[in-house]
Amino acid sequence: MNRSADSDVARLAEQLKSCFNGSPWHGSSLMELLRQTPVDLAPAKPLEHAHSIWELVLHLTAWNQAVARRLRGEKLELSHEQDWPPVTDFGEGAWQEAIKALEQSHRMLQEAIAKLSDAQLSTKVANRDHDYRFMLNGAITHSVYHAGQIALLRKSSR
Repeated sequence: MNRSADSDVARLAEQLKSCFNGSPWHGSSLMELLRQTPVDLAPAKPLEHAHSIWELVLHLTAWNQAVARRLRGEKLELSHEQDWPPVTDFGEGAWQEAIKALEQSHRMLQEAIAKLSDAQLSTKVANRDHDYRFMLNGAITHSVYHAGQIALLRKSSR
């Protein structure tokens, strides 16, 4: 869909892209932090009762996919294991696959957003009391929130 850069959908897509792999005003993007995270640091839990960087990557992947699917009208509920998938392989290849899956889920979400019109932003999300605009703002905030956690986990693990 060809849309003006000043459309609400375009602004939301750009904000999501910026915090994921751009130059957000708040600091490092999520992918910048992850590219600097070695496999041995990814599963570390330097803070008691906190998730690891790896667990956060799997969680973000699940939610990018969930939001994309909800934008297509699916009535989707995530189980606890879908929301927080367990890390089962701690090797370098599995870490790289986790990052690739996160990137793929981000592309999936961006593709779903690209199909929206500004008018569709007021569409109610199936089985929810909020609309697409609220959900997309939440996805942006969610990404930034967990990027901040990842930055702190990286500092705590050094």
